[in-house]
This record gives sequence, structure tokens and C-alpha cells, in this order.
Amino acid sequence: MAEDKQEIEPSHGPVERSQGGPTGSGDSPRHHQEKVGIVTSAKMQKTIVVEVHRRVQHPVYKRIVTKRSKFMVHDEHKKAHEGDMVRIVESRPLSKNKRWTLKEVLREATTGV
Repeated sequence: MAEDKQEIEPSHGPVERSQGGPTGSGDSPRHHQEKVGIVTSAKMQKTIVVEVHRRVQHPVYKRIVTKRSKFMVHDEHKKAHEGDMVRIVESRPLSKNKRWTLKEVLREATTGV
């Protein structure tokens, strides 16, 4: 009975994976997530902590709630300081907790007296 079964081949031909996308290494750019937040800590070497706030609707009470997330961000050239508003972009894992890279400093912190 097992000898009677035939292998069915797909009708669309072979699949080419060299044209880019997530599995290939083509020229198409990858779209990484970007977030904007405030630097809360810049005390580590080449690492900053960015806090991102977002407003979402509560699923039961339908009220707008502010949620926050903290991200460990790679800052190679120590451009960002505490209080700066920055844009971050996701990247490959750089350490245990670091999966984001600093893209640009949008607004520098105003220093008081």
C-alpha cells in the first residue's frame, strides 16, 4: 500500500530565496521598528536607557491610559545625555537586554541653573 503513493510536486516550480526579504541577502531594505522617547539614564558605557510613553484605550473601561516601556539602547558615540528626546530603531541583539540602537537625537535637554 505504501508503494502506491506518489509524491506530489508543487505546480509553481522551484522557490528562489536569493531575491531579498527576511530569508535572503538581497538589496531590499528591512523595515525596523522606530520609537521616540526620553533618555532616563546615560551612566553606562555605550548604553542609554530610553523611556517610551504610549497612550492606549483600556479594554474594559474604554478610558485612555498611558503606558510606558524602558529600552536599553546602544549609543556608540555617547551622543545622547539624560533628558534628551531621541529616536531609536530596533536592531539585532547586542547583549542580554540591548536590542535597540540610537538613530538620532531629536531634542537636547534644557539644562537649568
